[in-house]
This record gives sequence, C-alpha cells and structure tokens, in this order.
Amino acid sequence: MKKFNFRKVLDGLTASSPGGSSGGGSGGGSGAGGGSVHPGGTAGAAGTPRDEIQETLTSDYFQICKTVRHGFPYLPTALAFDPVQKVLAIGTRTGAIRILGRPGVDCYCQHESGAAVLQLQFLINEGALVSASADDALHLWNLRQKRPAILHSLKFNRERITYCHLPFQSKWLYVGTERGNTHIVNIESFILSGYVIMWNKAIELSTKTHPGPVVHLSDSPRDEGKLLIGYENGTVVLWDLRSKRADLRAYYDEAIHSVAWHHEGKQFMCSHSDGSLTLWNLKSPNRPFQTTIPHGKIQRDGKKPESCKPILKVEYKTCKNSEPFVIFSGGLSYDKACRRPSLTIMHGKAITVLEMDHPIVDFLTFCETPYPNEFQEPYAVVVLLEKDLIVVDLTQSNFPIFENPYPIDIHESPVTCTEYFADCPPDLIPVLYSVGAKHKKQGYSNKEWPISGGAWNLGAQTYPEIIITGHADGSVKFWDASAITLQMLYKLKTSKVFEKQKLGEGKATAEIVEEDPFAVQMMYWCPESRIFCVAGVSAYVVVYRFSKHEVNTEIASLEVRLQYEVEDIITPEPEIIPAFPDASSQLPSLKSLSGSTNTVACEGTMKDSIPCLSVKTRPVRMPPGYQADLVIQLVWVDGEPPQQITSLAVNSAYGLVAFGNCNGLAVVDFMQKTVLLSMGTLDLYGSSDPYQRQPRSPRKSKQFAAGLTELSDSPVSLELERCKSPTSDHVNGHCTSPTSQSCSSGKRLSSADVSKANRRGPGRPPFRKAQSAACMEISLPVTTEENRENSFSRSRSSSVSSIDRDSKEAITALYFMESFARKNDSAVSPCLWVGTGLGMVLILSLNLPASDDLRQSEPVMVSPSGTVLTLKGAVLTFACLDCMGTLTHPPYEVWRDPHSADDGEKTRKRKLVMHSPSSSQDLGDHQFAVICSEKQAKVFSLPSQTCLYVHNITETSFLLRADVVTLCNSVCLACFCANGHIMTLSLPSLRPLLDINYLPVTDMRIARTFCFTNEGQALYLSSPTEIQRLTYSQEMCDNLQDMLGDLFTPVETPEAQNRGFLKGLFGGSGQAFDREELFGEATAGKASRSLAQHIPGSGGIEGVRGAAGGVIGDLTRARIALDERGQKLGELDERTASMMASAEAFSKHAHEVMLKYKDKKWYQF
Repeated sequence: MKKFNFRKVLDGLTASSPGGSSGGGSGGGSGAGGGSVHPGGTAGAAGTPRDEIQETLTSDYFQICKTVRHGFPYLPTALAFDPVQKVLAIGTRTGAIRILGRPGVDCYCQHESGAAVLQLQFLINEGALVSASADDALHLWNLRQKRPAILHSLKFNRERITYCHLPFQSKWLYVGTERGNTHIVNIESFILSGYVIMWNKAIELSTKTHPGPVVHLSDSPRDEGKLLIGYENGTVVLWDLRSKRADLRAYYDEAIHSVAWHHEGKQFMCSHSDGSLTLWNLKSPNRPFQTTIPHGKIQRDGKKPESCKPILKVEYKTCKNSEPFVIFSGGLSYDKACRRPSLTIMHGKAITVLEMDHPIVDFLTFCETPYPNEFQEPYAVVVLLEKDLIVVDLTQSNFPIFENPYPIDIHESPVTCTEYFADCPPDLIPVLYSVGAKHKKQGYSNKEWPISGGAWNLGAQTYPEIIITGHADGSVKFWDASAITLQMLYKLKTSKVFEKQKLGEGKATAEIVEEDPFAVQMMYWCPESRIFCVAGVSAYVVVYRFSKHEVNTEIASLEVRLQYEVEDIITPEPEIIPAFPDASSQLPSLKSLSGSTNTVACEGTMKDSIPCLSVKTRPVRMPPGYQADLVIQLVWVDGEPPQQITSLAVNSAYGLVAFGNCNGLAVVDFMQKTVLLSMGTLDLYGSSDPYQRQPRSPRKSKQFAAGLTELSDSPVSLELERCKSPTSDHVNGHCTSPTSQSCSSGKRLSSADVSKANRRGPGRPPFRKAQSAACMEISLPVTTEENRENSFSRSRSSSVSSIDRDSKEAITALYFMESFARKNDSAVSPCLWVGTGLGMVLILSLNLPASDDLRQSEPVMVSPSGTVLTLKGAVLTFACLDCMGTLTHPPYEVWRDPHSADDGEKTRKRKLVMHSPSSSQDLGDHQFAVICSEKQAKVFSLPSQTCLYVHNITETSFLLRADVVTLCNSVCLACFCANGHIMTLSLPSLRPLLDINYLPVTDMRIARTFCFTNEGQALYLSSPTEIQRLTYSQEMCDNLQDMLGDLFTPVETPEAQNRGFLKGLFGGSGQAFDREELFGEATAGKASRSLAQHIPGSGGIEGVRGAAGGVIGDLTRARIALDERGQKLGELDERTASMMASAEAFSKHAHEVMLKYKDKKWYQF
C-alpha cells in the first residue's frame, strides 16, 4: 500500500507546512485557504515526490539546433542553376541562400554580414557556389557537405561589385565593378589576379564620358580569349584577353540591361531601357543589324515604334530543329498601366506573353547542354517572382507550368497562427491527403520536375508529424512535416460558413475588423477524435467534424453575449449558480445613460445583440474533409463590439467547447448545440474570491457597461495598473483594453473609453507587487513591410503607458481534464481548468449525464468548484501528471464518421477513451497539476492543493509560449521567453535543464507563431513566408546529419560534341587559350593589396555545428574530416590516373615519331 502511504505523506506535509505564502508575491495563496508555497521552490522534506518519482531527463538530453527552413525565400534577389547537378540556388535581401534539389533536398545558409545577395554563380558540377553580396564581398561556398560553409571570402575595399561571370570549366572569375573596371579572381585560392581591364582602356580614347558600371560580362562561345563587356550607358566592348586591347566596340543610345550570345559566337543580342532588343553582328559593329521593340505599337507614318518599359533581361537560346527562343522579362507598353508583370517567349513568329502574379526578380533558361558553343536546346525556364517560383515547360506549345513540389505557398495568405503535432496517430496523414488530393488543380505539365538534383532518404526518424497553419483569409492548411520535410495535405476554408460581405455595405455592418475579417486567431485540434476548432478575429468559434462523405446540410449557429459587469453587483455564491441553458439572460444588463459618445454608432442606432458576421442560412454543400458542425458568435453588447477570443479548448469525450476573452468565459455543448455558461470573469469566483470586493453605493448615472468599471480614488489603482504584466495587453492575445480592437483601418474607440481604461474593478486584487521597469513597456518591433501580416494581430502595439491599461481580467488558458475539483474529492471527475490574465486559476466542475444514452437529451451542468489557485503573471498552460509522474492526456472520443453509410440510427454508441488507469484504483489517489504562467511555473498536488514546487522562470521578461511535452519517454516543460531564451524544466520538480539565448531579437510574428511539440521539436515563422523548425533534443541534433539531404552527388560532366575538323581548325577553338598563363602571378603580377582583402572561411567546421556537443560532435567532425580526406584522395587518384594516361599517350606519340624518322638521313628531314 505504498501509494496510500505516499498520499498520507503529502497530506501530512500540508498540515505541517508553515502558514501564509512565500514573500515577494511569488506564490500567493495556493487555494481557498490551506497549503502554502514552500520557500526555495521545493517541499524540502523527506518523502517528497522528488524521492519517489525518478526523473530520467537531465541536461545531457537537451541541445538547441536549427533543423530545416520551409517556405519561399523571403525577399529574393538572385537566382542560379547548375545544369549538370540540377540544383537551384536563390539569394535574398537578408543575405540568405536557399539551395533546392529534388523534394527533400532543401538547404538554408546565411551570410554572417546579412548583406543582400547580388548574384550567385555555380561552379558547374564542382559542388561549389560563388555568391556576391551587397557589401562588395565574394564568397565561395562548399556544397559537398550537408550544411554548406564558406571556404574563402574576398572583400573589395575600393570598388563596388556589379556583375560576375564564371565561364564553364574555368577557375577564373570575371568581376565587373561600378567604376567600369573588370577584375579577375582565382576561384581556387580566392586571390585577385594582377590582370585588370580598366574602363578607360576598354572604351575609345576619344570618348569623353564614363561608360557607367559593368552590367554584363561573358566570354565568346567561339573563342574563350574574347570577353564581351557591357556598360550601362549602351557601350559594348569585345576585349581580346591575349593582346589586351578591344577587338570591337559597339554603341547604342539606350541603356543596356543585359546581353546574350548566339551559340556560334558570331552575333549577340542586347536588351535596352526603351523596351527594344538589338541584334549585333561581330563583322559590322557600327550599328545593330536588327532592332525590334516587341511590344511597341507600330506607327502608321513609318516612324520608329513607340518606346516601352525596359527589358530587364533577355536570353537567346538556339535549337537544332527549330527557330531560336528569345525570352525576356519586362518590355510591355506604357499605356497598359494595370498590366501584370510578364515574361515574353518569342519562338519564330509566335510571341507568347505569360502574365505573373508578382513582379519578376530573375529568370533562367534550362538547356540540355552546359557548353555555350553548342545548340542550347532549351526545355524549361524558371522564373523567380517576389513571392513565388514557377517553372515553365518550353517543350509544349502552350507552355504549361510544372507542378511545384516544394512548400513555397505557405504565405499564399499571411500566416496568423501555427500548431505543431509530433507523434500523432499514423492514419491521419493518408486520410487528410486523400481528402486534400481531390482539390488538386489540372493543367500542369506532364513532365518530371526539372530541379531534381541531390539525394535524400527518410533517415531514422519515422514518427508522423503534422503542422497546421491558420491564415489571414480564414484558410487553414494541414501539412505533413514528417522527417524534416513539408508537404501540404489539406486546405480548409473557414470563411465558407459565412455570407460574403457585399461591397458598399462596409460602414453599415457590425464588423470589428475591415481587412481580413475571417483571419484565424486560434486553433485547437484533437488528432484522436479529429475534432477541429477555430477562433476567428471577428469573435467567433467554429467547431468542425471530420467526414469522408460529402454532405449537404444547414450550419447550426449560436450567439453568446459576454459582458464584464461588476458594478453594484454582489457576486452570488457558487452553489446558487446553476448551469444556465443561456446564462446571459440571467445576468443584469446595464444600459448606458451616459450619452452616445461611448458607442460605436451605426447610422444613429446603437448595436446590440448582433454578431459581427452573418452565418449562411441556406443548406451548404460540404465536400469530404472537415465540415462545420457549429458556429458560435459573440455579439455586440449595448453598442460595444465583442472582444477578440483569447483562449480556446475543446473536448470530444465531454462534447464541450470553451472559450474566453477579456470579458469572461463561455462553455457550449456542441452535441446538444446549447450555451451552458456565459459569465463575466469576476462572477466565476463566486464566494471563493480570495480578495475582498466590496459593493459600492450606486451612482445617479450608471457607467457604460462594456466591461468598464468605476473609477477608484484609491492610489493603489495606478500602482496596480503600472505593474500589470505587459503581456496581458498584447503578446498572448489578452485583449485588456477597449482600444485593443485590432482594426487595420485605424478604428479606435473614443477618448472617453481610454480614460475609463484606467478604472479598476471593485477590490481588484492588490496582490501584485511592482515588477521591474524592464517589463513595464515592451515594444516588439514590427517593420512596415510586415504591416499586413500584423494587421490582424491580437492586439495593438505594446508600447503603451500604464494609464492606458484596463483592469479587465482576460481568460488566457483553458484545459479540460479528469481531475480533483475540490480538496475533499476522493475520485477524479470531469473539470475545466480556467487561467486568467491576473494569474488566477479556477476549476469548474462538469456534471455530465451518467450514461451515454442520455448525453443527447440530459443537460450538462457547469458550476464553479470554489477552488482558486494563484501564480504570478498571465496563465499560459496546464497539464496533469499521474502519481507516477506520467503525463495524463485528457479523455477523448474515438473518431467515427458522422455521415457513415452504415450508421442507420443516430444512437450508435460513442467509444470514449478516458485515460483513467484500469489496472489499479490506487493510481487515481492523487495527481500533479502543472501550471505555467508568463512569469513562473508551479506544480500542485491534488486533491490536497499543496504547491509542491515553484520556479520563478523570469523576473525581467515574460514567457510567450509554454508547453508540456514528452521527450525520450519522459515529460518536461518547454518555454520560450520574450528575451529570446528557450528553457526546459523537469517535471514534476521544475529543475532547469536547458536555458539558451536562442533568438536575439523577437517580434510580433515570432511571438504569435512559436510553438513546441513532443520529441524535442519546435517551430516559428522566421519571416512572413518561411517556417523555421528547430530541435531542443540532443539526440536529434546528433542524428541531423543523417536526416539532411545531400546537395552534391557524383555526376559525370557530359562530353562536348565533336566539332569536326574544319570547325576546329577555323572556328577559333578556345582550347588554345591558357587562362593560367595569362592571369597567373608569373605573367600578370600581383594585384594591389589595398584593392581586396582575402578572408579564409570556416570551411567544413560549419557543417558540424549542429552536432557540436560532446563526444558525438568530435566523432562527427572526425567522420567529416575522413570523408573530406577520402574525397581529396579520390581526386588525387583521378589526377594521377589522368597524368598516367597523358604520359602513356605522350610515350605512344613519341614512339610513333621515332619510328617515322628512324631510317631517314639528316638531309631527308
């Protein structure tokens, strides 16, 4: 009977512990009279759970490491493609590079400087990439490791880089600058050559003006010894590298944007700022032999066509069996102002204009050969847009696009919230995919996705993972996130339950947000029962059930009136509060007598009891997947709009959904479609309120009743408001002010309301001591570029003075659980745990019908239990552990299809999983309640309500997110703090296991989207378009190398076509051109040291940073070193073999010569 004795020990602790609470307000009372918090954070006596429960997690289990980044690269600037390896690289304005190959091969790397990427150049089939950045530095990246690292950098000091060109199979990189000079860099050593092409030598001496920056560099396909240099002002120079002089100069009176060669090297094409294309022949460079303005209107009087917008880039690609392709971006006519950005494909006489949804950043043509002097045979063109990446199939006449396998449409509508589920039921992913696959679009190219490089395998991690994203347009996307990949499974449009807003009605409606009224604010998903619930920004909740069958039905809806009324009301005893079918009807309604200045007027009438949006009343066709079961809307009250929802919880076993905001709490029975409870926060306390709230004499004119309380003359009022947690106003979504309506249009309530924001409720608990000045005003920066992303954010900016804070007590956390509601309970019963913005925790008892048969007919009773616990700061999360320290999951109903064909009668038995241990009744003797607020975590023993452990997590900041998660068959509390720290605490003893300063800067988007899940996984939105996943598990950090894809795979470079004897003789073959001899130090000398500075890179060390912990890290380093050594030995072996082959060839050739001349006399030679 060890367990029984253990409980007695706990109760003994309660009796023997000193009365009162620990100092500094860190604990507060632990219940309605009784146990106390133990100073120092532990019970401190023998026989505590620390001795009984063996906690297996130690700090060795934890390590922070970024795993993978999904989504579209934010603010892209550059594009490159390796035609042999078939991998694509994208550079961004923030200095990031994303390298994409076959699905699963997706790598993110970052320049430390953060400078924008200007240009990218692959060393084709070499496993390396050169990047040029806006801080005038060149970097060489090693792609032969899973996490690319910089091998060399070269920082230019006196010149600004404008253009780079690396010829195929060359180790000399041409670098053009803003001053018009061209420098040459050795790729292997990253040292500048002494060979420089100065602008004044390239242009004619008679030219009096500077030609402008270098905008193009390329070597002639016909002769590698000739370099074509394009200058911005319209000058093109063909420079002979051997003789160091200009072979030809061409001039055009319009600025040049790009240049492209014909593969034979006899002519080239330029694109210009007036929308024209000029074709030049090397034999007659005086003027272009062809000038066209493809989109210009031809004038009747034979004049030159009118100029158009600039053609920013042109590519000229030849085909053996058809006309060449001329592909360009821009160049549209000026008179079509509203036309979208477009890509034009000219093939023979056919001109096709492909309109894009976003501006074009860059494009590249994929060709069958990497050799510039062969027929190019283009087969696809990749177009990088500002917010999308598309690939067009050139082999079909209608130019269809390829279906994109990457998850680059995360930001299709801005992401407003995220949820992450690791180790969820394995049948969910195929089921969601099967209903989502039916929505796939038609009309894609039937060919394989052409970016197919790299290699990827599943790795050891096999558990299913699902990420859910909520969006500003009301859509919800379910993603398969297993094995560090991301693939969309299913999309749900929550806005479909509402009527569309007709144009012109904007001002006459009850909407509280004009832009994005359907934005998803919170989501709650029960994977086992497949119940899904969404809370929207317009103060509504939609409950969804999952079905594999299409159904045509009406949508049930309920309206809930939530008020925060404390004026002249003595809160009733908890026993008196029944579970009202509609509690709002029994609450006193205070009408406004203070004039209409406080109301949001609509055509002179005061809005009351109307919801913000209209639910469809006609039958709606619902496809297979998630189907709306019930819509619950909060309504306007006496001209005041409903406040946004701040907490949400659903339980399928109980058939209940609960949600709260800064006015109060609502509990709805979604099986019977009835409102069980709709109550202001203060009314929930009943007589159990540990703080005295005195009724006051009524005033002649009652104050307006949108939850605003009477002005208190007590000096405590301002002090209390000042030390309220800043998060209760913004980050965690606790709307505690009447001005916190998040209207992107700038709607704000009147100044009268702001003055009332300073009033506090009768006897608002003065238990909160002043917190440090660091957390009084916290401003999370929001850049202007992301205003739209934040327009639906849960509240206004946090830089507000304490005078502007309102003393409403928001409901910030809800949790359904089988628990002990009261001290003297002997068995667990259904409960709803309620946490508030002031750190109060209330437990509501749920009285459910005894048998499942009566569940549809008998009412469910909800009543406050009288139990009140307290913490510092707004409550964030709850969890329950059994007496062995194992996480206890809330009960759920096993999923069954609500529209199944074999379900003849509606009364089919529900299958419930209650999670109460069946092996022994003693196991249910007691449990641990884990409660975490934004300031501290506490573990209570139930039913005694003793606070066993308390840990003050942060004094100067506040938590944004806290989750109780499982890791290595154990359980811990994971926290993310506003100052950027990620922390984990053991359970139940709350020992710190990890504390790492992970994110140096935080903003509203990260605060809104950060979430932890099981198995050491977490994610957040690192930019408006990208999801960053990370792990806090040492085991996953160690295994990460095996899970990542390979960017480089050994592929043989295709052989060059046999050019034929005559072409080789007269075609100016580039084989005779020795760049080494020309650009090497022996001939060209050294470059000026002050011109550029060489910086050695971190090389292969970067690749093992993820596995840097302990012996594993050393082993990984050793393994990579061995790999690199093996690679070098392999290269050496290849070089030796080729040297032997050439020596053998030379020997053979010498022998033949010897035989030829052996018998000849000296005069016969």
